[in-house]
Amino acid sequence: MAVKIRLRRIGEKKNPFYRVIVADSRAPMNGACVDEIGTYDPNKEPSELKVDAEKAEKWIANGAQPTESVARLFKNAGIIK
Repeated sequence: MAVKIRLRRIGEKKNPFYRVIVADSRAPMNGACVDEIGTYDPNKEPSELKVDAEKAEKWIANGAQPTESVARLFKNAGIIK
């Protein structure tokens, strides 16, 4: 099972809000997730990312691949190098 760390959009129209989730790469975007590790709010100034860093590092150590956007967010937050 290939596991990805990705964003799930839950915001309203023209008001995005995301949850950072760990899910099977074959699962649909709003389908079942294995774990929820945080949130991302791009509407605030500056953008607000709240992530459980320990869980994120544990999942990455266990082989979960972050998507490009999640990897960029984690890099800016200092979770991954």
